[in-house]
Amino acid sequence: MNPRHQTSRGVSAIAVVVACLALPVSSGLAQEILWQTYAEDGRKACEAGRYAEAEKLLKLAVAEAEKFGPSDPRLATSLHNLALVYRAQGKYDEAEPLCKRALAILEKALGPDHPDMATSLNNLAELYRAQGKYDQAEPLYKRALGIKEKALGADHPAVATSLNNLAGLYRAQGKYDQAEPLYKRALGIKEKALGADHPDVATVLENYAALLKVSNRGDEAQKLEARAAAIRAKKP
Repeated sequence: MNPRHQTSRGVSAIAVVVACLALPVSSGLAQEILWQTYAEDGRKACEAGRYAEAEKLLKLAVAEAEKFGPSDPRLATSLHNLALVYRAQGKYDEAEPLCKRALAILEKALGPDHPDMATSLNNLAELYRAQGKYDQAEPLYKRALGIKEKALGADHPAVATSLNNLAGLYRAQGKYDQAEPLYKRALGIKEKALGADHPDVATVLENYAALLKVSNRGDEAQKLEARAAAIRAKKP
């Protein structure tokens, strides 16, 4: 699936709630529980790499979510998770329309500046980046970053995640001068918000080190890698 970053994973499936009910279950509640079950089981299957099983379950989740209405955020969640299954298998042509539809649903249901929009934009951007469609990915990453800065504040860890993602796009294009300040800013935010030894800090350090390596700055890269390794050793 996506890289390690919770906000680069997308709109996650709602966890299943298991309860013993003494009274008959209403049709609406039964539908909700059924959708949750398909969605959660499908997500787990995808994370375990059981893509055929995940695809079957998440298609059922989409079918159940359709019953909630064409603009329900639960439908967007289901479409997104199914798109992740296709993306993980390199089935980009099947994933793209699902990502676009999920994005349109969220924009209508929540508004263009809702933080969940940033997640959905990032997911579509990741899909384009995986295909080397950098010109299409960049404006989506930038829009996601702007939404997060406005909604959460410039020093929020989720903003750092978006900075890291955009920096990775620039690194893939060889735009090293544009990538480096983004990595530096992301690293500063993560350290301040989460502490110097947080695993998310290690992730940014590793990505920044990769940039330094391709920029022929191996000595600097080694220092960052050593620091990241020390963090991983403490908190695997």
